[in-house]
Amino acid sequence: MTTIRAVLFDFSGTLFRLEQDETWLTDLTDHEGERLDIEAQAELMRRMTAPVGQVVDLDPDHLHAWHNRDRDPGLHRKVYLEVLRQSGVPRPEQAAALYERLIDPGQWTPYPDTETVLKSAAEKGLKVGVLSNIAFDIRPAFTQRGWDTHVDEFVLSYEVGAIKPELEIFRKAVGSLGVRAEETLMVGDSEEADGGARALGCEFALVDPLPTTERPDALLAALRAHELL
Repeated sequence: MTTIRAVLFDFSGTLFRLEQDETWLTDLTDHEGERLDIEAQAELMRRMTAPVGQVVDLDPDHLHAWHNRDRDPGLHRKVYLEVLRQSGVPRPEQAAALYERLIDPGQWTPYPDTETVLKSAAEKGLKVGVLSNIAFDIRPAFTQRGWDTHVDEFVLSYEVGAIKPELEIFRKAVGSLGVRAEETLMVGDSEEADGGARALGCEFALVDPLPTTERPDALLAALRAHELL
């Protein structure tokens, strides 16, 4: 069997999760001026973080933006403001303020084992990359914690012009780490997007994008299952 020499981690739902912060949502009001209830708040967050799948009905212009949102920050902002509008946040100033929080990497919560898995993989001599369909720079989420020292490469869709599951983005990620696809494990929360790495020859480990309090060690378990830790 080929030896695994590198690990690629997805970001959202894998290493970090955007979790509901009640302080963001308490002042949001719907079309009737009523505050959003708890169920509406939870659905709003689900729609803003779904890795694949269209979450609201969109006109052709916004549909184009949806399909290309992770290639272009302008399109990302455009379509998610529309998602917010259709999800019960009709006031533009409220939607814009919430959107800015959603794209602030400092607002994202790491999973309990994120630091350990990054550090352990690096100490084992594995090349470590973060590969994300994303339209904003997530590096600050790592640098502010000192975790960037454990990551060799960040491959972000809006910077490279390709998105998972397109093979080009996996090729760029593998190439940036200086390994072959067969020597690489991709860890992610989406069978459709992250699992696309298998078409290039990578191994793949699926993790569940549960709330961070409900998933203490899935990253470590994924690497242990491949005998990397």
